[in-house]
Amino acid sequence: MPRYREILSYTDMAQREALALQRGMNFQVRSGAAGYSIILMSLRKNAPYQDQWHDEDSDHPLAGLLEYKGHDLPNYAGSTDNPKHIGQPMTLPSGRLTDNGKFYQAAIAAKGAKQDPEIVQVYEKIASGIWCDRGRHLLIDAEIKPVPTGPNTTRNVFRFYLRPANTPDATTPEDERELATSRQIPTAVKVAVWKRDQGRCVQCGSTDNLHFDHDVPFSKGGSSITPDNVKLLCARHNLEKSDKIQ
Repeated sequence: MPRYREILSYTDMAQREALALQRGMNFQVRSGAAGYSIILMSLRKNAPYQDQWHDEDSDHPLAGLLEYKGHDLPNYAGSTDNPKHIGQPMTLPSGRLTDNGKFYQAAIAAKGAKQDPEIVQVYEKIASGIWCDRGRHLLIDAEIKPVPTGPNTTRNVFRFYLRPANTPDATTPEDERELATSRQIPTAVKVAVWKRDQGRCVQCGSTDNLHFDHDVPFSKGGSSITPDNVKLLCARHNLEKSDKIQ
Protein backbone atom coordinates (compact mmCIF):
# COMPACT_ATOMS: atom_id res chain seq x y z
CA MET A 1 0.00 0.00 0.00
CA PRO A 2 1.43 3.45 -0.84
CA ARG A 3 2.41 5.73 2.03
CA TYR A 4 0.18 8.46 0.60
CA ARG A 5 -2.97 9.02 2.67
CA GLU A 6 -5.28 11.84 1.87
CA ILE A 7 -7.04 12.65 5.17
CA LEU A 8 -5.06 12.91 8.39
CA SER A 9 -5.56 14.06 11.95
CA TYR A 10 -3.12 16.67 13.21
CA THR A 11 -1.39 13.92 15.22
CA ASP A 12 -1.02 11.75 12.11
CA MET A 13 0.38 14.67 10.14
CA ALA A 14 2.87 15.63 12.87
CA GLN A 15 3.98 12.01 13.26
CA ARG A 16 4.40 11.58 9.51
CA GLU A 17 6.63 14.64 9.33
CA ALA A 18 8.24 14.13 12.77
CA LEU A 19 7.56 17.81 13.50
CA ALA A 20 5.20 19.76 15.74
CA LEU A 21 4.18 21.89 12.70
CA GLN A 22 3.02 24.88 14.74
CA ARG A 23 3.84 27.35 11.95
CA GLY A 24 2.14 27.67 8.60
CA MET A 25 5.41 28.08 6.70
CA ASN A 26 8.24 25.63 7.30
CA PHE A 27 11.22 26.09 4.98
CA GLN A 28 13.45 23.10 4.16
CA VAL A 29 12.42 20.88 7.04
CA ARG A 30 14.25 18.13 5.16
CA SER A 31 17.58 18.81 3.47
CA GLY A 32 19.59 17.01 0.83
CA ALA A 33 18.49 15.53 -2.49
CA ALA A 34 15.14 14.40 -1.06
CA GLY A 35 14.59 17.60 0.90
CA TYR A 36 11.41 19.65 0.93
CA SER A 37 9.50 22.40 2.70
CA ILE A 38 5.99 22.32 4.22
CA ILE A 39 3.13 24.80 4.17
CA LEU A 40 -0.18 24.58 6.00
CA MET A 41 -3.15 26.32 4.45
CA SER A 42 -6.91 26.69 4.84
CA LEU A 43 -9.78 28.02 2.76
CA ARG A 44 -12.25 27.66 5.63
CA LYS A 45 -14.35 30.58 6.80
CA ASN A 46 -12.34 32.91 9.06
CA ALA A 47 -9.00 31.41 7.97
CA PRO A 48 -6.25 33.92 8.85
CA TYR A 49 -4.84 34.15 5.32
CA GLN A 50 -6.43 34.39 1.86
CA ASP A 51 -4.94 31.41 0.08
CA GLN A 52 -6.48 30.34 -3.21
CA TRP A 53 -6.59 27.39 -5.61
CA HIS A 54 -6.91 28.57 -9.20
CA ASP A 55 -9.08 26.27 -11.31
CA GLU A 56 -6.87 24.53 -13.86
CA ASP A 57 -9.68 24.62 -16.43
CA SER A 58 -10.09 28.40 -16.28
CA ASP A 59 -8.59 31.05 -18.55
CA HIS A 60 -6.97 32.79 -15.58
CA PRO A 61 -3.20 33.36 -16.02
CA LEU A 62 -2.67 31.50 -12.73
CA ALA A 63 -4.83 28.51 -13.77
CA GLY A 64 -3.78 25.32 -12.00
CA LEU A 65 -1.64 27.07 -9.40
CA LEU A 66 -1.87 27.40 -5.64
CA GLU A 67 -1.58 31.04 -4.56
CA TYR A 68 -0.31 31.15 -0.99
CA LYS A 69 -0.19 34.29 1.13
CA GLY A 70 2.87 35.14 3.22
CA HIS A 71 2.65 35.36 7.00
CA ASP A 72 2.32 38.41 9.24
CA LEU A 73 4.47 39.45 12.18
CA PRO A 74 3.53 37.55 15.34
CA ASN A 75 1.15 39.42 17.62
CA TYR A 76 3.53 39.88 20.52
CA ALA A 77 2.08 40.11 24.03
CA GLY A 78 1.55 43.72 25.09
CA SER A 79 1.82 45.08 21.56
CA THR A 80 -0.89 47.49 20.42
CA ASP A 81 0.07 47.18 16.74
CA ASN A 82 -2.29 45.25 14.48
CA PRO A 83 -0.19 42.72 12.48
CA LYS A 84 -2.67 43.12 9.60
CA HIS A 85 -1.57 46.76 9.28
CA ILE A 86 2.16 46.02 9.20
CA GLY A 87 4.10 44.85 6.15
CA GLN A 88 4.96 41.18 6.19
CA PRO A 89 8.64 40.91 7.14
CA MET A 90 11.44 39.66 4.89
CA THR A 91 13.91 39.56 7.79
CA LEU A 92 13.92 39.34 11.57
CA PRO A 93 15.37 42.18 13.73
CA SER A 94 18.58 40.14 13.82
CA GLY A 95 18.81 40.36 10.03
CA ARG A 96 18.11 36.66 9.48
CA LEU A 97 15.52 35.77 6.87
CA THR A 98 11.99 34.97 7.99
CA ASP A 99 10.24 32.02 6.32
CA ASN A 100 8.69 34.67 4.05
CA GLY A 101 12.18 35.69 3.05
CA LYS A 102 13.44 32.14 2.61
CA PHE A 103 10.50 31.12 0.42
CA TYR A 104 10.73 34.37 -1.53
CA GLN A 105 14.44 34.02 -2.31
CA ALA A 106 13.94 30.39 -3.36
CA ALA A 107 11.01 31.34 -5.63
CA ILE A 108 12.89 34.18 -7.33
CA ALA A 109 15.94 31.94 -7.84
CA ALA A 110 13.75 29.26 -9.43
CA LYS A 111 11.99 31.83 -11.62
CA GLY A 112 15.37 33.05 -12.83
CA ALA A 113 16.53 29.47 -13.52
CA LYS A 114 19.31 29.86 -10.94
CA GLN A 115 18.16 26.78 -9.03
CA ASP A 116 15.53 24.05 -9.22
CA PRO A 117 12.14 24.94 -7.73
CA GLU A 118 11.78 24.20 -4.05
CA ILE A 119 9.65 21.11 -3.39
CA VAL A 120 6.81 21.95 -1.01
CA GLN A 121 4.49 19.52 0.76
CA VAL A 122 1.04 21.11 1.15
CA TYR A 123 -1.49 20.24 3.86
CA GLU A 124 -4.93 21.87 3.86
CA LYS A 125 -7.11 22.16 6.98
CA ILE A 126 -10.69 21.05 6.23
CA ALA A 127 -12.06 20.69 9.78
CA SER A 128 -10.91 21.19 13.35
CA GLY A 129 -7.90 18.89 13.78
CA ILE A 130 -8.42 17.36 10.32
CA TRP A 131 -6.07 17.92 7.40
CA CYS A 132 -6.00 16.94 3.75
CA ASP A 133 -2.75 15.90 2.09
CA ARG A 134 -2.62 17.99 -1.09
CA GLY A 135 0.64 16.45 -2.25
CA ARG A 136 3.92 17.92 -3.39
CA HIS A 137 4.14 21.23 -5.24
CA LEU A 138 6.92 23.23 -6.87
CA LEU A 139 7.55 26.82 -5.75
CA ILE A 140 7.86 28.59 -9.09
CA ASP A 141 7.28 32.31 -8.44
CA ALA A 142 6.62 34.97 -5.80
CA GLU A 143 5.88 38.66 -5.55
CA ILE A 144 5.47 41.37 -2.95
CA LYS A 145 2.23 43.28 -3.42
CA PRO A 146 1.01 46.50 -1.76
CA VAL A 147 -2.35 45.86 -0.09
CA PRO A 148 -4.62 48.65 1.21
CA THR A 149 -5.03 48.84 4.99
CA GLY A 150 -6.94 52.12 5.06
CA PRO A 151 -7.99 55.11 2.94
CA ASN A 152 -4.38 56.24 2.35
CA THR A 153 -2.25 53.41 3.67
CA THR A 154 -0.92 50.12 2.35
CA ARG A 155 1.31 47.31 3.51
CA ASN A 156 3.48 44.84 1.62
CA VAL A 157 2.24 41.25 1.43
CA PHE A 158 4.03 38.21 0.00
CA ARG A 159 2.29 36.02 -2.55
CA PHE A 160 3.79 32.64 -3.45
CA TYR A 161 2.82 30.58 -6.50
CA LEU A 162 3.09 26.79 -6.52
CA ARG A 163 2.46 24.24 -9.26
CA PRO A 164 1.37 20.66 -8.47
CA ALA A 165 4.07 18.04 -8.93
CA ASN A 166 4.04 14.26 -8.83
CA THR A 167 4.54 13.35 -5.20
CA PRO A 168 7.33 10.91 -4.25
CA ASP A 169 4.71 9.14 -2.13
CA ALA A 170 2.80 8.15 -5.28
CA THR A 171 4.84 5.17 -6.39
CA THR A 172 2.63 3.68 -9.11
CA PRO A 173 0.68 5.14 -12.05
CA GLU A 174 -2.57 4.26 -10.24
CA ASP A 175 -1.45 6.21 -7.17
CA GLU A 176 -0.47 9.16 -9.33
CA ARG A 177 -3.88 9.11 -11.02
CA GLU A 178 -5.64 9.03 -7.64
CA LEU A 179 -3.54 11.94 -6.41
CA ALA A 180 -4.28 13.98 -9.52
CA THR A 181 -8.03 13.41 -9.35
CA SER A 182 -8.25 14.06 -5.61
CA ARG A 183 -6.65 17.46 -6.12
CA GLN A 184 -9.53 18.39 -8.40
CA ILE A 185 -12.17 18.00 -5.68
CA PRO A 186 -12.91 21.56 -4.53
CA THR A 187 -12.31 22.39 -0.87
CA ALA A 188 -15.98 23.22 -0.27
CA VAL A 189 -16.98 19.77 -1.55
CA LYS A 190 -14.44 18.05 0.70
CA VAL A 191 -15.68 19.95 3.75
CA ALA A 192 -19.31 19.09 2.92
CA VAL A 193 -18.51 15.40 2.36
CA TRP A 194 -16.52 15.22 5.59
CA LYS A 195 -19.45 16.64 7.55
CA ARG A 196 -22.08 14.51 5.77
CA ASP A 197 -20.16 11.24 6.23
CA GLN A 198 -19.21 12.23 9.79
CA GLY A 199 -15.52 11.58 9.22
CA ARG A 200 -16.06 7.84 8.69
CA CYS A 201 -15.82 5.30 5.89
CA VAL A 202 -19.33 4.88 4.50
CA GLN A 203 -18.74 1.12 4.11
CA CYS A 204 -17.40 0.12 7.52
CA GLY A 205 -17.36 3.21 9.74
CA SER A 206 -13.57 3.27 10.04
CA THR A 207 -11.94 6.61 10.92
CA ASP A 208 -8.43 5.57 9.82
CA ASN A 209 -6.69 5.90 6.45
CA LEU A 210 -9.58 7.76 4.85
CA HIS A 211 -9.77 8.95 1.24
CA PHE A 212 -12.23 10.97 -0.82
CA ASP A 213 -13.64 8.63 -3.46
CA HIS A 214 -15.81 9.19 -6.54
CA ASP A 215 -18.95 7.03 -6.90
CA VAL A 216 -18.55 7.35 -10.67
CA PRO A 217 -14.76 7.43 -11.18
CA PHE A 218 -13.26 10.68 -12.39
CA SER A 219 -11.62 8.78 -15.27
CA LYS A 220 -15.11 7.71 -16.43
CA GLY A 221 -16.63 11.18 -16.32
CA GLY A 222 -17.63 11.39 -12.67
CA SER A 223 -18.04 14.90 -11.29
CA SER A 224 -16.07 16.48 -8.45
CA ILE A 225 -17.98 19.74 -8.24
CA THR A 226 -20.78 18.60 -5.90
CA PRO A 227 -20.78 16.27 -2.86
CA ASP A 228 -23.26 13.92 -4.61
CA ASN A 229 -20.52 11.96 -6.41
CA VAL A 230 -17.96 11.99 -3.59
CA LYS A 231 -17.81 9.92 -0.41
CA LEU A 232 -15.36 8.85 2.31
CA LEU A 233 -13.79 5.41 2.04
CA CYS A 234 -11.07 3.80 4.14
CA ALA A 235 -7.95 2.56 2.36
CA ARG A 236 -9.19 -1.07 2.26
CA HIS A 237 -12.51 -0.26 0.65
CA ASN A 238 -10.91 2.31 -1.63
CA LEU A 239 -8.50 -0.31 -2.97
CA GLU A 240 -11.26 -2.90 -3.30
CA LYS A 241 -13.31 -0.56 -5.42
CA SER A 242 -10.38 0.49 -7.61
CA ASP A 243 -11.80 2.34 -10.64
CA LYS A 244 -14.89 0.16 -11.13
CA ILE A 245 -18.30 1.82 -11.31
CA GLN A 246 -20.53 0.51 -8.51
